Amino acid sequence: MFDINSQNKVSIIIPVHNEEKTISKTLESLLNNDYKNIEIIVVDGMSTDSTRKVVEEYASKYSTNIKILQNPKKYTPAGLNIGIRNASGKYVMIASGHATYSENYISACVEAIESNLCDVAGGLMETLPRDNTPKAIAISEVLKHPFGIGGAKYRTGVENNEYVDTVAYGIYKKEIFENIGLFDERLIRNQDIEFNLRLKRAGYRIMLVPQARSYYFARDTFKKLWENNYSNGFWVTYSSKYVKRAFRPRHLIPMFFVIYLFTLLILSLIPSIPTFVKLTYSVPFFFYTALITLFSASIGIKHNSDEIFVNSLVAFVTLHISYGLGSIYGIFEKRA
Repeated sequence: MFDINSQNKVSIIIPVHNEEKTISKTLESLLNNDYKNIEIIVVDGMSTDSTRKVVEEYASKYSTNIKILQNPKKYTPAGLNIGIRNASGKYVMIASGHATYSENYISACVEAIESNLCDVAGGLMETLPRDNTPKAIAISEVLKHPFGIGGAKYRTGVENNEYVDTVAYGIYKKEIFENIGLFDERLIRNQDIEFNLRLKRAGYRIMLVPQARSYYFARDTFKKLWENNYSNGFWVTYSSKYVKRAFRPRHLIPMFFVIYLFTLLILSLIPSIPTFVKLTYSVPFFFYTALITLFSASIGIKHNSDEIFVNSLVAFVTLHISYGLGSIYGIFEKRA
């Protein structure tokens, strides 16, 4: 194994807002990592639950490792930038308050960077349910299924180190932020997509390290799933009002699917259009229905549960439609 220079501190930035259910698990997993030269900077976005109280208790117990800062703007990119500006480490890790990390997460990623394999390293992300209900289990399964979330390799998995376009919870050389700038605070969501595109254009390398693993606690209701992915879809297209090439073409697939469904509905309501034309145009819809039924059935069989099968169907549709509608709205929204 490469001899890691443990003198190189890692500053872990965690922007949070109302994460009382999971923040203690996050902090425990980071404190228990085998890489000990760390500082944890929790940037609280004006939480209204007990998140800040929980973090303050940890900060008083681990005063040399944990500190809490305030983010009056509330939104994630502002919180990230506050944390980065206050980071004293050679490396900066972007973490989440609703995830935990394997014991070797930091050391495995730092090893990849210090071996000069890359400039940014992150691990695989396993999506877990927040509770043991059929709905929560189904949502977590859909959020790690390729048909649910696309081909992001940090979600679908790789066997060996691999160069990628993005990682979920990356460890960055701090010099990257000094050279290409911080996160764009105008992008309330999906700021990581734009930042990683900027990073790649500047010639920096991102590596997925499968030996490192994170565990993400998925949202547990369809309402929360809809709100989160609608917002993600919105900011994919709306971000173009601020920056050029803020996303990749694959991010627009749900939008085109929703547009297709709208046109299919309109065609079905026009009597003068021949039936065979309507049926032909309906083929993609039938194919989509067959696929989500097949994939949901496999999830239901995996858990031996009819309830999880039904909830998986709803989760797939919720995920795709909400993201697509958000992207459409983002194109026409005029606010700045």
